[in-house]
Amino acid sequence: MVTDCAHKERKPPLTTPEKNGDGRTRYAVVGTGSRAQSYVRALCGEHRDVADLVALLDPNPGRLAYHRELIRGLGTGARTPAAYDGGELERMIEERGVQRVVVTSPDHTHADVIARSLRAGADVITEKPLTTDAEGVAQITKALDETGRDLVVTFNYRYSPRNSALRELITSGAVGRVTGVQFEWVLDTQHGADYFRRWHRDKPNSGGLLVHKASHHFDLVNWWIDDAPRRVYASGGLKFYGARNAAERGLTERPARGTTDRAGKDPFLLDLRLHEELRGLYLDNEHHDGYLRDLDVFGEGITIEDNLALVVDYAGGPTLSYGLNAHSPWEGYRVAVNGTEGRAELDVVERAAVITDGGRAAAVDPSMARDAAAEGARHDGERLVLQRHWEPAREIPIPEAEGGHGGGDAVLFRALFRGGEADPLGRAAGVVDGIRAVSVGIAGNESLATGRAVDIVDIVDAGEE
Repeated sequence: MVTDCAHKERKPPLTTPEKNGDGRTRYAVVGTGSRAQSYVRALCGEHRDVADLVALLDPNPGRLAYHRELIRGLGTGARTPAAYDGGELERMIEERGVQRVVVTSPDHTHADVIARSLRAGADVITEKPLTTDAEGVAQITKALDETGRDLVVTFNYRYSPRNSALRELITSGAVGRVTGVQFEWVLDTQHGADYFRRWHRDKPNSGGLLVHKASHHFDLVNWWIDDAPRRVYASGGLKFYGARNAAERGLTERPARGTTDRAGKDPFLLDLRLHEELRGLYLDNEHHDGYLRDLDVFGEGITIEDNLALVVDYAGGPTLSYGLNAHSPWEGYRVAVNGTEGRAELDVVERAAVITDGGRAAAVDPSMARDAAAEGARHDGERLVLQRHWEPAREIPIPEAEGGHGGGDAVLFRALFRGGEADPLGRAAGVVDGIRAVSVGIAGNESLATGRAVDIVDIVDAGEE
């Protein structure tokens, strides 16, 4: 049913969207938080000639209104989409003739939204992670089997030129047969901290960072080496954020949330009043549903981990050693791919330091909008190096990139909304890719709970019981 443990082969993800008589595809976006904006801007801007955004769905009427006003402000002539409440998914698809649903709602809702959309007659594009648990995997695959419809998982980091360059290098045979991968990802004290301010801090909502964030990373490894994960051992815990850790370091008498007069004196507090987008999406609309976007990262109730280490065995023989830290002073990642003929190394610094300016914090996510490079020994940038046995190391050129997620978003949206282009690197990701990525995190969470190594097939097949 999943990964290469699947009962049957599944078709590759749809590469050319179905069109209406006017040559456009009818889209709806479900979930109108921050991530939805990238899709809305792309659908109503650059790709408006091939895409028609006809509806938005969210349980918060304020965020619906925010996005509708955003579209009107683009000045592209795009229609203002109809707005639907969270419980009106099937009605929206039927009334608006929706052909493709874009899912950008919280992670724990993905399985239900995807399955219902498929059964209502629409194909689906979903943000990662595919789902948060084995039951969600079973729900999605059952709906796909019953409907024969299509699902695309948007792993935008595959489309980043630096990550594509590493895939191309490995595929060329430059390092020989891959024997192992070492992968370290560090999130800084602004972006990393942000997962502990919002709904992600509750593991039932997000699956923790092993599912929500690291599914990106596991997908990259699966794709880079063209292999399927089989067995996972995980270790980690909440070692920096949270009330207990704060008390041990003398950080007492914490405010419940960041939007306070104390915010300018504490870099860990996020003052929503200082961020136009976050104020408009969340602060101005929290009276509708009570959702607080700016909880204290050192507060009570956090159930996810901030330090994680995994060992993952692959079907073809390689082993992945993976580390994630969510309170680093800088943000980026380091990858080393070892093979029978050499080694490839990719180093990426997305933000060299978190620098505050007069109480205003740096951009929350440096992969979306970079701050100016901090002065010091570390600078934003990327470097890909190949060293074959018995040869000196040489740097491999990486094509220039612009836009969010290392330049991946723009390329991804072009592939999603226009399609039809050759993709020799196989960047388009379908349900098998989504399951492979999330199954590592699901198994990792089980390993954290039991202290034992976990076979992925055992975890995912449990979702069918």
